[in-house]
This record gives sequence, C-alpha cells and structure tokens, in this order.
Amino acid sequence: MAEAEEQETESLEESTDESEEEESEEEPKLKYERLSNGVTEILQKDAASCMTVHDKFLALGTHYGKVYLLDVQGNITQKFDVSPVKINQISLDESGEHMGVCSEDGKVQVFGLYSGEEFHETFDCPIKIIAVHPQYVRSSCKQFVTGGKKLLLFERSWMSRWKSSVLHEGEGNIRSVKWRGHLIAWANNMGVKIFDITSKQRITNVPRDDISLRPDMYPCSLCWKDNVTLIIGWGTSVKICSVKERHASEMRDLPSRYVEIVSQFETEFYISGLAPLCDQLVVLSYVKEVSEKTEREYCARPRLDIIQPLAETCEEISSDALTVRGFQENECRDYHLEYSEGESLFYIVSPRDVVVAKERDQDDHIDWLLEKKKYEEALMAAEISQRNIKRHKILDIGLAYINHLVEKGDYDIAARKCQKILGKNAALWEYEVYKFKEIGQLKAISPYLPRGDPVLKPLIYEMILHEFLESDYEGFATLIREWPGDLYNNSVIVQAVRDHLKKDSQNRTLLKTLAELYTYDKNYGNALEIYLTLRHKDVFQLIHKHNLFSSIKDKIVLLMDFDSEKAVDMLLDNEDKISIKKVVEELEDRPELQHVYLHKLFKRDHHKGQRYHEKQISLYAEYDRPNLLPFLRDSTHCPLEKALEICQQRNFVEETVYLLSRMGNSRSALKMIMEELHDVDKAIEFAKEQDDGELWEDLILYSIDKPPFITGLLNNIGTHVDPILLIHRIKEGMEIPNLRDSLVKILQDYNLQILLREGCKKILVADSLSLLKKMHRTQMKGVLVDEENICESCLSPILPSDAAKPFSVVIFHCRHMFHKECLPVPSMASPAQFCNICSAKHRGPGSAILEMKK
Repeated sequence: MAEAEEQETESLEESTDESEEEESEEEPKLKYERLSNGVTEILQKDAASCMTVHDKFLALGTHYGKVYLLDVQGNITQKFDVSPVKINQISLDESGEHMGVCSEDGKVQVFGLYSGEEFHETFDCPIKIIAVHPQYVRSSCKQFVTGGKKLLLFERSWMSRWKSSVLHEGEGNIRSVKWRGHLIAWANNMGVKIFDITSKQRITNVPRDDISLRPDMYPCSLCWKDNVTLIIGWGTSVKICSVKERHASEMRDLPSRYVEIVSQFETEFYISGLAPLCDQLVVLSYVKEVSEKTEREYCARPRLDIIQPLAETCEEISSDALTVRGFQENECRDYHLEYSEGESLFYIVSPRDVVVAKERDQDDHIDWLLEKKKYEEALMAAEISQRNIKRHKILDIGLAYINHLVEKGDYDIAARKCQKILGKNAALWEYEVYKFKEIGQLKAISPYLPRGDPVLKPLIYEMILHEFLESDYEGFATLIREWPGDLYNNSVIVQAVRDHLKKDSQNRTLLKTLAELYTYDKNYGNALEIYLTLRHKDVFQLIHKHNLFSSIKDKIVLLMDFDSEKAVDMLLDNEDKISIKKVVEELEDRPELQHVYLHKLFKRDHHKGQRYHEKQISLYAEYDRPNLLPFLRDSTHCPLEKALEICQQRNFVEETVYLLSRMGNSRSALKMIMEELHDVDKAIEFAKEQDDGELWEDLILYSIDKPPFITGLLNNIGTHVDPILLIHRIKEGMEIPNLRDSLVKILQDYNLQILLREGCKKILVADSLSLLKKMHRTQMKGVLVDEENICESCLSPILPSDAAKPFSVVIFHCRHMFHKECLPVPSMASPAQFCNICSAKHRGPGSAILEMKK
C-alpha cells in the first residue's frame, strides 16, 4: 500500500498494521502530499471541521469558528471570525465570489467575498448544513438552503428582502446537502431526498439501508457526478442514482422527473466521502480493525480507494492507506472528502490534517518504475511522453539504466544500450568506456563503440585494441577489419603487433592483421609480402585495388605458385603494366608455369605471343600434349620444320601426320597413318580431306593385300572413287570379311547417287521452266512512255512536242528508250537490235521489245 508520508521534521504516527507498509508491486493511481504552510499553523492550534474547494482557492472551517481562505499551496489569504464554536459547513457558488457559512450555534452567513451584500441570521438550533445556489452570482438565483431540524429555502424577493420556505421537516436533523443545477439533494435520518427547484417538487426518496448506524456518527456522503447523476454513500452502501425525465403519458399527478438507481453495491469499510473520477469513484473509507493482541477494536488508517462501479458490485482499482495525523482518535464523521473537478484533486480532511491526492502523471509513473528498478520500462515511458515529462530527462534515466545493468553484471546488455542512450555524445561515450575499463569489461563495449559521428579520441580505440591484443588475437583481428583505420594511431598498433610477433612469429592471425594495418598505412609492399607468405586469397584484390603491379614484377613466380589461374588472368588483363616479355623472362626457370601463361595468352589471341610459338612447341610437347595438335592447327607462326622435328623425336604420330600433310607431303602422312596407326578409317578420312586421286591410289595399293582394309575401303570409297577400280584389283580367292554387306552398301550408295541426280535434274528443269514463264510474262507487259522519258542517245524527250508529227521509238527490255533514227542501222548478217548501253556495260544484249510508230 502506498503511504502519504509527512515531509516535515516531526515523524508520522506509527501504523498499527505493519503489513500496510509493505510495498505493492502494483503502481498506485494517486499520489499524496500534505497541505502545509498556513494549514500547518492553523491545525497546530485549532482543528479542521469542514472544507470546500473551488478551482481558484480553498475554504477551511475550524472547530473554533474560524473560516480561512487558502491558496492551493495552503497559504492563508483571508480569515473570517464567524462564530466562537464549530463551523459545520461552508458552501461556494460556481464563480467563487459568494460564500455561505453555518455553525453549531445556529449562525448562518451568506456574503460576497468581493462585494458588500450579506445575509446574516442566527437560529435557535444548530445549523448543520448550508448550500448556496451554484449560480448565486446571478440576480435571479439569489437562493440558498440551510438545514438543522428542517430544510429551509431562502430566496431574495424583488424588494431585496429574504423570504424562507420549508422544503422538508419531521425526519430528524438534516446532515448533508448538495446543490447541482436545478436539483437539491439532502440526507436526514431516514434517507436521501431530491428536490427540483424549478418545478418546486420533491422527486424522490431513497431510504437508508442500515438503520442500525447512528446518522450523526456515520453521516451520509453525497456528490453529484453531473447534473443528473447523484452518488450516495452511507455506512457501507453506495448507490448511483440517475435523474430522468418522465414521459408525458405517465405524468398524471406525478413529478416530471423520477430517479432510477443504476448501480448499488456494498463496500468493505464505512464511507466518509465520495468523489467521481471519470467513470470511476474515489471513496474515502473509515476503517476499524481488531487487534490480534488485545482483541479490541481500534481505529486504523483511513483508506482512499478507486473503484469501478458495476450494476450490483464493484471492482477495486487501487487502495491506499493514509497515515493522517491523529487517525487513532478519529471517527467516521471526522473525515471529509472534497474534490476539484477541473484538476482531479482530492482533499482528505481530518481534524488535525489535510492531505491532497492527485492523479499521478508521467513523471510519477517514471518515479515508480525507477523505484521498482524497471529501468527499461521507465526509459520507454520517458521516450513516449518526452514532451509531457517535466522532472525527468531521458538521458538521466538511460544512464541510470546502464549503471543498473552494470551492477547486475549484464555487461553486454549495458554496452548495447549505450548505443541508443548515449547517441552522439562523445564525452559520455568516453566516460562509459573508462567505467567499463575499471570493471575489466572493455571487450563487452567494443562492438558498440561509435565509428563516425561521433568519433572518440584515438586513445579510446587504442586502449580497446591493446586489451584484445593481450588476450584475444581473433577479436583483435575482427576489430581491425571492422574499424576504419583513421580511428586510431596506426603506427602505435603496428608496433604493438610487431612486438607480439617477436614472441610468436608464425601466428597467421597476427600476420594477416599486420598486413591489413600496412594496407591502411599505404605500406602496400610490406602488406603484399605478408599476403604472399600467407598465400592469402586477398593478395590479388590488394594488387588490383592499389595498382601494385610495379611491386609484383619480381614476385610473379610466387603469385603463380599461389594461384596460377588467377595470376595468369591478372597478368594478361594488365599487359600494359607488366609486359609479356617480362613475364616470360621471370618464368624462365619454371617452364611449367611459363607454359600455363603462354597457353592462356594463345587462347586469348593467336598472334600476340607469336614470337614464343616456337618455344611453345616444346612446352606443349613436355607439359600438355593434348593441346599440342590444336595449337599446331591454330598457329600460323610456328616453324613447321622445328615442330616436325620435335614430334618425330617424341614419336607423336598424329601431330607428325598433320605436319606432313600441312607441308605438302601427303603420301608420307598417309603412309604413317597406315603403318604406324593401322587405322583404315583415319586413312580414309585423311584421303577424303586431301581429295587427291593419287592418295586414293596409294591407299588402294597398300590395302589390296589386307582384307580388313579392303572392307573399310568398300564401305567408304563409293562416294569418292569408282569402286570398280578396287574390286578389279582384289585377288581371286581372297577372303574379305563382310564382303556381301560391303557390296550391298556400294550398290545402295550408287542407287542413292542416281536418285539424287535425277531429283536434282527434275528440280532444275522445273525451276528453268518457271523462270522462263515468268520472264515471258514480264516481257509481254506494256511499258509506260510519257513526256518525262528521254532518248538515251540524243537525250531529247522521247515523244515529240507536236503530237501530229509522225515518230518512231524503240524500247528495249532493259527499259532503255531510243529514237529509231538514233540507233545504228542493223547489218544484214545480224538483223537483231541490242541496247547500246547494256552492251557497253557487258550486261548482256537486250533485244527490242517494242517499236512505236506514228
């Protein structure tokens, strides 16, 4: 349970129930503070009997008949000596300009705080209650009610005289009254009544539930939630009443309004006061408990509960026990609950104390979360409501959260939260880093350090790098890779790594990291050496990125040993930086690598490395024979004699055959195929490629005594050589494998040739006839001749200007036109005429197709 603790020097009274002091895990809804300053002075000598609240000020009545006007901090602004005895009630209108006061000696005063108007009268009995009209400031609403043994309504007449009328009597003392709008609610010994001031009718009577309680000791509490909703608390019972308009058909002799009880429920303790809070209720309860030791009943601390009303029950939202001064001697009637509607302030009034309860704001919510060490929730709440919080700063909460995590030992979470909380504040980052250093947790914060905007002092980064270098080489290498090289003094870290390498010179992690540091420092030569020593895959990227080709001219062998394919591609892609000649010279002592380079060069361009083609013959023969024959075929620059010599020395038959045929010695090549390879199919293929009759003759002569060769020839020779030449030479009686099949194949090939020829002949005849018909149709068509056409000989218009004159025109199939007299006269030997222009251009003679005469 939350406690409203006294902030003054004197200690609060002890609670008789220690369990109430235990902290609750549920956040309270309200916060409390004592109304001090002038109130403290008043209550040291006097006791509070009643109080009423206006939005602008407070009015406090005492047992010694004084009325004090206070500001919201409790400072006294005005004092009125009304009576020598107890002030029973104070009432204010809505404007706060008029106040009504009644006392135990029967005095009633209604006066203006800022005007001279005043009502003053003393009755012959104690006046318990008073209520001025809410709109008393208006001239038409100069009304108020008082209650003692009867309820009187006072109204000022048109002649400024006051007249009174009895609204109710005969049911005991009137002990509570509340006026809202046109409705007055009051309570006497029997129950609660509501009076409509407009219709001058009493519209309801709500009887008291527990008549065993003394009404003077357990008075009724009334409050209006709005103009038509009255909340009644009496004893342990709460009723919520709604004033409704009666339908015209139900009126008869009944009031125009009626009251419906919309909610009714019981509470655990006796009710001393009620106040609305949105759709909930604030209930001040008087608590009596039984001592476990003496088994006697005693007065416990009063409770202020927030409850949610339901139809027949209620739900408790929060419950706070309040340690007010002198609570052990107070009775239920000594407590009052007043409230300010505009600011949701609740005043708990007791004879010796006034406590103010108010709704908790975001600052209070954050205070509670911090108190419960719920820092993450507090930080989130502050971020969401940063415009509304006044007492807290997001940064302060965040720093407290980091400290809390560090104290708990959650170093990684604390370091991660630094990113969000510290943001771009370099000074705070450096402060936190030193804190982590003190507890030996620099490694925890290292992944989250800012690497730009802000950038911390180089010393901070160097301190963390040294920490890793001493205990975690892999972590050190990771930071070097991830951190930009300008965050720290590179030379300092390089020297530190070199010192460690003196103890462990072969540590690959340190060597690789040192190479990266050299790269950051633009010392690419040293970095390249380390990468090559480590045979690291990034060596080629380093060369390309920083254009280190001048540095690798003497390291080509190392690069080739590391990755010959990547090295060759890089060298060939950058011939302008490292020449072919330089590479070949560097690889002179490593012919196998020289061959790899020259082979790839040849694949890219057959002519670039032509000066090395002679050398390549030996290299292919030694290291890559499968590619020798393709090389010999594709190269136009290799010396054939040298190649033939090498191939003959190594007995490379296929390569020798190719070279012999290329050098024009086809017979020797064919002989080598027959004698060395014994491959008739290859020999036939070779003869087909050469398409030389003498070669076929040599092949037949060589094969005539070899039946398998004869079979191969019979199967393949039909389309190139007349098979009869071979068949006539076959000796009688020689057994030839598959002879029948071979002869059948020859006949089939021959029939196929005949069919192909006949088919071709038919196609040619058909095409010729089709073209002839097309030409004939074309030549039979007319030709347009008009004034724009000219004679190709004299260049004058082909048609005469005078159409009446006779003319003669000759037009050839080529569309050239001539005057007949412009053409030469045909000879007797060749009467046909031809176009002079086409004949001169050797296009073939064009005969005349049309002669026009007139």
